Amino acid sequence: MGCPFKVFSMFSALEAGDTIMEISSKENTHFFSNNTISPVDRSSFKSESSASKEKQSCCGGIKVFLGALSFVYFAKALSGSYLKSTITQIERRFDIPSSLVGVIDGSFEIGNLLIIILVSYFGAKLHRPRIIGAGCLIMSAGTFLIAMPQFFMGRYRYERFPSTINSTVSLSPCLQDKSQTPLSALEKSQAKINAGCVQTVAIIGPIFGFLLGSLCAKLYVDIGFVELDSVSISPKDVQWVGAWWLGYLIAGVISILAGIPFWFLPRHLPRPQGRKDSSSSSEHSRFIIEESKEQGTSSWQRARLAEMAKDFLPSLKNLFGNPVYILYLCASIIQFNSLIGMVTYKPKYIEQQYGQTSSKTNFVIGLINIPAVAFGIFSGGLIMKRFGVGVVGAAKLSLASSFLGYLLLLSLFAMGCGNSEVAGLTVSYHGAKPRSDHEQALFSECNSGCSCSRNDWDPICGEDGVTYVSPCLAGCRASNGTGKNTVFFNCSCVGTSASSQSSSAVVGPCQKGKECPKMFLYFLVISVITSYTLSVGGTPGYILLLRCIKPHLKSFALGIYTLAIRVLAGIPAPVYFGVAIDTTCLKWGSKRCGGRGACRLYDSRALRYVYLGLTLVLGTVSIFFSVAVLWVLRKRSPPQDETLSANGDRGTCGTKSRKDHFVNSDQLIQSTYWPEKETRL
Repeated sequence: MGCPFKVFSMFSALEAGDTIMEISSKENTHFFSNNTISPVDRSSFKSESSASKEKQSCCGGIKVFLGALSFVYFAKALSGSYLKSTITQIERRFDIPSSLVGVIDGSFEIGNLLIIILVSYFGAKLHRPRIIGAGCLIMSAGTFLIAMPQFFMGRYRYERFPSTINSTVSLSPCLQDKSQTPLSALEKSQAKINAGCVQTVAIIGPIFGFLLGSLCAKLYVDIGFVELDSVSISPKDVQWVGAWWLGYLIAGVISILAGIPFWFLPRHLPRPQGRKDSSSSSEHSRFIIEESKEQGTSSWQRARLAEMAKDFLPSLKNLFGNPVYILYLCASIIQFNSLIGMVTYKPKYIEQQYGQTSSKTNFVIGLINIPAVAFGIFSGGLIMKRFGVGVVGAAKLSLASSFLGYLLLLSLFAMGCGNSEVAGLTVSYHGAKPRSDHEQALFSECNSGCSCSRNDWDPICGEDGVTYVSPCLAGCRASNGTGKNTVFFNCSCVGTSASSQSSSAVVGPCQKGKECPKMFLYFLVISVITSYTLSVGGTPGYILLLRCIKPHLKSFALGIYTLAIRVLAGIPAPVYFGVAIDTTCLKWGSKRCGGRGACRLYDSRALRYVYLGLTLVLGTVSIFFSVAVLWVLRKRSPPQDETLSANGDRGTCGTKSRKDHFVNSDQLIQSTYWPEKETRL
């Protein structure tokens, strides 16, 4: 158990660096974006050539910053999505259940919580470009640490009958001599340039993250340390573990490269002289420019902090007294529980339900699902701008998106595959019905003369199309060949009871039923449409959140929202989804040191109902809260406030002032942020 908790702490370190980078970069993006948008004071007495040179210098610095920041977001998104792609690999490598994998995944959020307050406070007072650079270094250190157990724990050893490893001698898997010990011999090895571009790159990051996961899953875990010809399992085998650690090393190098430019950037970019005293500059940018002047007024700062502390509880009370905010927060928490749990275990579901390899699963998610999500986010913002959707309209669009998305998800119940035919677990030996105790049902008359272990998992495929847990339990008395080419003969349990001839089997489990490829294709189509539909409501929902809170509480409200999503969804969802999935296991592996290991075989039908059912139940509850949000909005908002007026003003949840809550329509199709958007795709 020691190693999984080491991995837990390493994932926390990765997220801590990610948080430092993310918070500081958002503040800088806001500051530098303001510099690019503010108009130049035409009353300046500088010559045109001088102003032009300053403008070019400023724009050049901004381009360098945005380019570097885009690369950082790419590295961050790649690391986060690669984590999701390695969930099943880590589970098999360290022989742990899904529930513990969920705890490890949740630690990604725990690391954020440990550092978010400190970074938020000190970020505005220090050299923020260098803080971003330091965050990149810490993030890279975290990814390197995650890969370290691979080099300290020795080579991966999987269960295999001795003759499949390094012997050409015909051996008897069925050990009739009780003095012989059934070996679980495992292989040993010897040797427009603005902040919108930033979020666009952050969308691309997960695509490359899952594609990297697909590539690494094809490579054997101990590649470079063992002779690959001696490996007797293939990527289709449930015991296969890909080179999960390799992607973390690559992500760590990318993070280091992404952080290098920030160590050479100034504390703040120079601005044209005409804009330095412009009244159009934002409060945030003026704070940065005049920071040196305020450093001497420590007493003023202390008074300011005291005032802010005094205003904390009233602001919190005001915020939680807003029914729209509270209802939307509850809806978001529950929906994120649904989506985070679904996304975390989606690779496992595809592998177990449709018999796909980890490599193909990650490739499909990265190349099909994530682009659909990105297009849905963009479409939601475009609809908001194109049709002038007001606050009530945004609530309707968000609700419709969730309702249709979960309705489509409901159809996936009919698009599953049956259980793999495994003798003694899902089908019987020679027509004898398996008992409720699956461990005892592994034994039958056909293998009664063999000294077999019920803990072994060394599947072979009989010529009758049935998978047997091990050559011994198949009653095989002879074998020939080595590695993946091993063939077992005289298997008394293979074939029908009426068969008079001896039967054979080959290494590895049999493929699932013929209907599975077709069902997998249907699943992909519905999954892509569902991902797009659910994502359309992301932008309207976020705009709804911003529009229904007072201007001076927006930052505080977003902070509470982000914290609530991370604590109440990001951490618990992977854990209880993992616990629920563990209940569908039919055959558990055994650790070398004793105790239960990772699950080797799931009940496909039960897994489908647990995985999709839990997702739909949570989604349905969130829809009820969304309906309540819409009801409150319609009750508080006059009919004329539901749409844009002729001059472009929007409804603001029934408040008196439109001006304070006005949101520029151009922002609707720019980057929209919600917690871990780029890693939860």
